[in-house]
Amino acid sequence: MPEGNRTNSSSVISLTVGILSLFIPFIGFILGIIGIVFSIVAVKQINRTNENGRGLATAGLICSIVGIILQLLMILGYVAYFSVSTY
Repeated sequence: MPEGNRTNSSSVISLTVGILSLFIPFIGFILGIIGIVFSIVAVKQINRTNENGRGLATAGLICSIVGIILQLLMILGYVAYFSVSTY
């Protein structure tokens, strides 16, 4: 099979971890960072080896960024909720 027809495995991992970062509370922040790293690695590998999967890497990057934002908002919400003093 020619090298150009393969899908980059780092892009698949990036998308998978990026989707998981959207749904797993608290750990999703770490998964989002891992997804961003895998996405950057995938794009560099795709540029070098001419593999398929650039769209998957881009989708993984977007999901990871959205997952990190959601996790930060969720953590901020918990902090705000539990920091309210009760009489």
